[in-house]
Amino acid sequence: MSPFPPLQIPPADHPSGREEQGETTTATTTARDPSSLDAAAPTSLRPTISRSRTMTTTAEIDSTIAKPGSVKINVTGAFIVDPDTATPKNGRVSPTTHHETSDIRLPNHTAVVSHIAVDIGGSLIKLVYFSREVDQTDPGGRLTFQTFETDRIDDCVEFMRELRDRQAKLTGSRPGDLAVMATGGGAYKFYDKIRDALGVDVSREDEMECLIIGLDFFITEIPREVFTYSETDPMHFVGPRDAIYPYLLVNIGSGVSMLKVTGPRAFERVGGTSLGGGTLWGLLSLLTGARTFDEMLEQAGNGDNTHVDMLVGDIYGQDYGKIGLKSTTIASSFGRVFKMKKDAEAAAAADGHDPNGTTPRALPRGPGFTDGDIARSLLYAVSNNIGQIALLQSQIHNLSDIYFGGSFIRGHRQTINTLSYAIKFWSKGAKQAYFLRHEGYLGAVGAFLKRQPKNWGRRGSLENIAALDELQEWRKQRAKDEAAAAS
Repeated sequence: MSPFPPLQIPPADHPSGREEQGETTTATTTARDPSSLDAAAPTSLRPTISRSRTMTTTAEIDSTIAKPGSVKINVTGAFIVDPDTATPKNGRVSPTTHHETSDIRLPNHTAVVSHIAVDIGGSLIKLVYFSREVDQTDPGGRLTFQTFETDRIDDCVEFMRELRDRQAKLTGSRPGDLAVMATGGGAYKFYDKIRDALGVDVSREDEMECLIIGLDFFITEIPREVFTYSETDPMHFVGPRDAIYPYLLVNIGSGVSMLKVTGPRAFERVGGTSLGGGTLWGLLSLLTGARTFDEMLEQAGNGDNTHVDMLVGDIYGQDYGKIGLKSTTIASSFGRVFKMKKDAEAAAAADGHDPNGTTPRALPRGPGFTDGDIARSLLYAVSNNIGQIALLQSQIHNLSDIYFGGSFIRGHRQTINTLSYAIKFWSKGAKQAYFLRHEGYLGAVGAFLKRQPKNWGRRGSLENIAALDELQEWRKQRAKDEAAAAS
């Protein structure tokens, strides 16, 4: 089996050839709750696109109006920057840091952003921050993305310290004015370390809620972010859309969580599995010489799983057409290894060596299989397992759209192909797998957005500021109605 070529990003149709510009999005500058103001407000205040809403009390509406948030971000015209256009150097290079060059450009945002967001998982830390471009002539800046291994939390904290100091220097603010929005298990585990080291306010946000907020933002607002995969069209982009619910989110980190999402911030964890990215990373660190997850993926890209996996063709000598299995379908992951081990022991015995000696005989690399073959086989085994569980959960809950996120994927073509094929094959084409270019940053972006006035950047946002008095009158009448109903 030949190695997969890298996943190529189709060029955008625009004059510059450097930046991937999509349709213009509408910025939100008014604080609001996505489940409150649109649901029962006067018709003149409702967005033109309807969404599922839940009712909110007048006390919550009053709080939203009274506390509009500390910063407003303009996301009009947001787009993903060409990967070749690197973010300006931060002056610090660490082998434990993986930099994502696909920043998101916010060309129309000019106000100060006084916070950063971090999603601290069991294996990786994902960090999102807004940066100005010193050499840029037009206004705006970028959402910039970084990852660190969780074992290197001190490196991440030092990087955040540099961001804090840089922000204070550029804006004239005090170092303590910077806020850190933290999510993931590490937001609790490392809370004291981050707060004490930086001397800033650290807000801990719910992990699952941040995942949904981040994914909703990417689906509805960022052009050329979401795509589907097929062998003939490996990266078919799906434009931002508003009618997105319900859907299933399969978030693949160290472990796997599967969330049924029925509306903005309306979700339920319906399942998952402990066999995730941490499983692949752990087993491959034992079985191969790879030291990082990226090295393991690189090995898998150069390996051939048929050297270690037992295929349908190995059993039948051909396809098993009656039940729809091709000869190349994996019948048993690592199924050939036992026979190869027996053959190796027999060859050793023929050479006069005792195969039952006290020293275990490991299978040699090279003549039988390589580290790359092992990596590829295990990658397929974990991905296939996740894909089938996701498909079963989607069938149980009658969900057609399945979004895959998490740092396990990393834009890796073999992984995407395996997950997409599993959904398409077992659903007979009835369900669709979706992927994202920033799949590992859903939680971090969600935490970043939670610092904003609620629902900034959504097309259905409340924009009629002049009608605020009408909203206030409606709120007062709603309070009277609630009081009357309670009496």
